[in-house]
Amino acid sequence: MRRIRKKFKKPRSPWNITKIRDERKLLNEYGLRRKKEMLIAQEVLRRYRQRARELIAKKDKEKERILIEKMSKMGLLNKKESTLDDILAVNIINVLDRRLQTLVFRKGIAKTPLQARQLIVHGHISVAGKRTRFPSYTVPVEEERKISLRMPAKTAKVQPIEETSIEGVKRHLPAKSE
Repeated sequence: MRRIRKKFKKPRSPWNITKIRDERKLLNEYGLRRKKEMLIAQEVLRRYRQRARELIAKKDKEKERILIEKMSKMGLLNKKESTLDDILAVNIINVLDRRLQTLVFRKGIAKTPLQARQLIVHGHISVAGKRTRFPSYTVPVEEERKISLRMPAKTAKVQPIEETSIEGVKRHLPAKSE
């Protein structure tokens, strides 16, 4: 049986008040449901940074080029002429900006990040013609222009409701003296 690896690490100091405030701002700004989603994004960033530090030590140009290309395709780096130092400069905001939920909100398809999340989870958003139901999907740069709203076609005709006049009994409220 396959052993499932944990996708994030717990913070070393969970009760640091300044860190809690900063994380709360990010949760509200990006419409994340719980801190776990932010911890997963931090773990993704941590793995890229760790790989970059290993490549700086080994000085393997081929693997360095592959990593830089991958990160530039994912939109985490701006240009292909980046270096490993640019990978080390990437922060969690760059990772959160590449989430499908954030891009749907920033494109104006949804009015709020939470509405963007709801549209994605309900299956109303497609990326490159395929329905995607994961708000945490990291959108590559190539597919960023292919994000669209997809509404299912209604096959049944909706019958208009006939307006009938409903008359009610008018009663008066008793006066205070009664």
